[in-house]
Amino acid sequence: MAAMFAAGVATFVLLYATQALLPELHTTFGVSPTQTTLSMSLTTAGLAVGLLVAGPVSEAVGRTPLIVGSIWLATLIACLCPLAWSWPVLLGLRLVEGVALAGLPAVATAYLREELHPKALAGATGLYIGGNALGGMASRLVTAPVADLAGWRWAMAVAALLALTCAVAVTLSLPRSRNFVPGPRARTSRREMTRVALTDPALRSLYLMGACSVGTLVAVFNALGFRLTGGPHHLSLATISLLYLVYPLGTLSSSWSGSLADRYGRRAVLPAGCTLAVGGVLLTLLSPLVAIVAGLACLTAGFFVMHGLASSWVAVRAHLAGASSSQAAAFYLCSYYVGSSVFGSLGATAWSAGGWGGVCLLSLALLACSALATARLRRIPNLATQ
Repeated sequence: MAAMFAAGVATFVLLYATQALLPELHTTFGVSPTQTTLSMSLTTAGLAVGLLVAGPVSEAVGRTPLIVGSIWLATLIACLCPLAWSWPVLLGLRLVEGVALAGLPAVATAYLREELHPKALAGATGLYIGGNALGGMASRLVTAPVADLAGWRWAMAVAALLALTCAVAVTLSLPRSRNFVPGPRARTSRREMTRVALTDPALRSLYLMGACSVGTLVAVFNALGFRLTGGPHHLSLATISLLYLVYPLGTLSSSWSGSLADRYGRRAVLPAGCTLAVGGVLLTLLSPLVAIVAGLACLTAGFFVMHGLASSWVAVRAHLAGASSSQAAAFYLCSYYVGSSVFGSLGATAWSAGGWGGVCLLSLALLACSALATARLRRIPNLATQ
């Protein structure tokens, strides 16, 4: 669990290394706000594509070799990003970095399901998702002040150093799989497992929830820097980065909701996360900075409740339905990162077109879709206790 927590930190450190730097990239390269989000959306798009390959590959090579290899390859590419001499080169490196990173999240929940007792799974997955939250916070808190002092190149170098530290920790501490069983080699078996992973109604609802919930979070945070660097707040990047201190609430909420789900079931806890996220978006409509911070805190906590529960639920549901857990996790995360890529860029477009009101309108529409998926999950019969 400690190793997977470090892996979760590395994932979000690398994935969101440029989010706090979007205003800086806008000024340095002379690109539009929507174009700056490509430095994130291309990474998440590459990750989404890579997930479709990494899941099946893990069934042949095993979980731990793919996790360790993925984190090291992604970290090495991240070390090249500060050396990019043009905007297209930076985008190309970020795209390849996303593809390299795919092996880690593709098998994380499947690895936990295989190695831990079922009653501990939701809590352990919550801790892994909490590592994601901490990595996202650490990335933004470090990169923005460094960018203010020394520019975006040094900021991205520091993010790569953080990921390198996590890679060493994962390599030294991650136990080898003890309960991994290679997936079926027969083409008909693989085809049937893929069909189940794509047609099971609960899994499809979870895929939709992942895409829409993360799309909300990324859209809000992508537009946040542009809102707060302008009037009436006129904050620096370093000051704005302090708002990412709300991310430990994601660590707490994912771990806490996982424990509650182990006791009361995911269906009972999931709606609370969606409700909390909606309240957070509405709070950000207010002008005082304290209200914006409170809204971001509620949105972050609510999102990680939904994501943490959905992640562990996908692995369990797939196993019970007769699908590959790693393949279903790959489909979930593919939807998740496509949502991050597409809706994150739409957040910047909504900001350019309609200001913060446009961003909130987009976010509430996405959360409405998440709420519909939650309601549908409550009506789908259990395959076992979930």
